[in-house]
Amino acid sequence: MGIRILSLSKNEDFKKVLSGKKINNFYSTIFFKKLSSKFDCNLNISIITKRKLGKAVQRNKIKRRLKNIINSILKSAKINLKYSYLMIAKKNVLDSKYSDIKKSLLVDFKKIL
Repeated sequence: MGIRILSLSKNEDFKKVLSGKKINNFYSTIFFKKLSSKFDCNLNISIITKRKLGKAVQRNKIKRRLKNIINSILKSAKINLKYSYLMIAKKNVLDSKYSDIKKSLLVDFKKIL
């Protein structure tokens, strides 16, 4: 059975994760924290794009790109499933190469292990 990717849904979960640790890079900020209500067979990750990044089409493109990168990282490397993640995208994601973003996020997720 594969790993299911779920999104954080409750407001209190968002607040708890935001109070946890964070890692910054050129493309995003990743908040992570262990939640007691989380199952180990699921990856809880939410991607946030602020309205400042552009119109809805551009924000959705950023979300699609980041979700695709996370899927490929899940297949190639190990992500700590005990944590819940919150990614806040930055403007640089829209203009940068896919491979550069993937390398940067891979390094960040390896730091969390």
